[in-house]
Amino acid sequence: MTTARPALDPELHELLADMPLMSQLSQEALAQVRPFSSMPVEPLLEGRAIDRREVTVSAPDGTPIPLSVFSPTKTDRTSAAPCVYWMHGGGMVMGDRFSQIDIPLEWLDEFGAVVVSVDYRLAPEATGTALVDDCYQGLLWIAEHSAELGIDPARIIVAGASAGGGLAAGVTLLARDLGTPTIAAQVLIGPMLDHRNTSTSSRQFSGGPGVWTREMNEFGWCCLLGDLADDEVPVYVSPALADDLSGLPATYIDTGSAEVFRDEDTDYATRIWAAGGQAELHVWAGGFHGFDALYPQAHISATARRTRTDWLARVLHTNPTA
Repeated sequence: MTTARPALDPELHELLADMPLMSQLSQEALAQVRPFSSMPVEPLLEGRAIDRREVTVSAPDGTPIPLSVFSPTKTDRTSAAPCVYWMHGGGMVMGDRFSQIDIPLEWLDEFGAVVVSVDYRLAPEATGTALVDDCYQGLLWIAEHSAELGIDPARIIVAGASAGGGLAAGVTLLARDLGTPTIAAQVLIGPMLDHRNTSTSSRQFSGGPGVWTREMNEFGWCCLLGDLADDEVPVYVSPALADDLSGLPATYIDTGSAEVFRDEDTDYATRIWAAGGQAELHVWAGGFHGFDALYPQAHISATARRTRTDWLARVLHTNPTA
């Protein structure tokens, strides 16, 4: 029996009508869609006063991890800048460090933040903790080079969308448990948090085409987990498994009412509150997965992005127009 679904926002419904949608992914389909999972970054930098730098850090096994550093062009600023460390989306299997980069670049414009984006390895070529470990190595590099980057080490924001949101959550748990480095806040945008894929919302968006379906989600997780049994999956890989969500930094979570991740995302916020933590949760009525990245011009998308930025302004104690 088909499970009823929340209706899409009317404007999003109209925009989505022109987008080719899939029901599921396979290795063959992944090879076809990977080349289209990121857009060139150069057009986004045109007309912006941004300095770009490319660096490489090493994973514990010696694998090179590319990082892109975007900084406001030198001004007479006397105080250290906040930093946004960005993890891209793509279901753990596609995308690169420029995917959805327009989101954190808005925070560079708004707050003078330095944006660092990581090119973590992808599944199925890399599995288990490799992806989150890559992201954590990038975070360590940022903390170790804060003076060189001109950033305030007390104002490092970890952020990501979809798979990147799940990796941001995993990195934040890892930093908490290892005691370093300090993270001021985490911004989790439609995060991919739970490999079990059994929630009501995951079942609602199954059995038909969509931006990201339950079947596509299962494919992504299977690629990442490889041969790991359920009881072997680390909490840093599937953060919804974490029993203890205490001691986390200020957290922002948003999701759509019409998407696979809705229930695991709202549950994560609820459990942060239950542990005495500070979380802000927004469930955008009629939003599908990644709506604000795919269609930023839609009214609901502009509202979601502005709300996120306003929250960051409060966390950073920064006037958003400064």
